Amino acid sequence: MEIMKRNMGLIDRIIRFICALIIAIFYLINVIAGIIALFLLIIALFLLITGIIGICPIYKPLKISTKFK
Repeated sequence: MEIMKRNMGLIDRIIRFICALIIAIFYLINVIAGIIALFLLIIALFLLITGIIGICPIYKPLKISTKFK
């Protein structure tokens, strides 16, 4: 079993945190609501989780890495 290697750099992770935070703030101040809010909150959760663990599953099949070696 292959352990997934991190494929996200620091800047990528920071941008994901900021985007997730912006979506959460928009939701909390009622700028977004309904189905769109639910969809964006799911995206924010994905961004937050991938930012924390440093692995983006979408990058792997595309052979993308923003991590500097």
